[in-house]
Amino acid sequence: MRWAVLAMLFISGGAAGAEGSGGAAVAPQARAEAPKPPTKIYRYLSGGTVSFSDRPPGHDRYVILTYGCYACNPTSTIDWRATRLYRDAFADEIDHAARQFNIDPALVRAVIHAESGFNAQARSPKGAVGLMQLMPATARRLGVANARVPRENIRGGVQYLAGLLARFRNDVVLATAAYNAGPEAVQKYAGVPPYAETQVYVQRVRILHRRYQGLP
Repeated sequence: MRWAVLAMLFISGGAAGAEGSGGAAVAPQARAEAPKPPTKIYRYLSGGTVSFSDRPPGHDRYVILTYGCYACNPTSTIDWRATRLYRDAFADEIDHAARQFNIDPALVRAVIHAESGFNAQARSPKGAVGLMQLMPATARRLGVANARVPRENIRGGVQYLAGLLARFRNDVVLATAAYNAGPEAVQKYAGVPPYAETQVYVQRVRILHRRYQGLP
């Protein structure tokens, strides 16, 4: 008797406090290439050891893990210290929102890069939308009329990020962890939650932040 797939887990982060994020493959005009669709990772037992692969194993006893957030896949092979940066994409919108909420624009760029890969049409399996991956409820709370409009999405995402920075006393690590996992999770664990997705997300945002700060 063949085994059925055990479960499908959508593991994702986003500006709505771990309510979801991710990317679609439709590129906006402001960028030359779109991020890859969410990566499927197959988790299975091999000789009593948990193993992971980007290809299905030769049997049906596995779990599919789908990482929606562009930078959330713990097994990503992207070189985050060398991957292309988007210096000019949505520059006016980012700079305006960063000034409005007194945030480093390099951090905004890093979060956008990590959330959607600068894909304005990105949509996660759970419904998070746009560059900064706003969930509908969060967008409404922030007064975002249309989260698909880059200016509105960025303004809402930056406002949300500014609130997290204020809550965690300008600790960028904790604020970005909260952006992915939710502020309650950060509060619960008094630090970065022990979730593989959140831990790699925070690391990659830090790398991207430093690289965007170093741009001329």
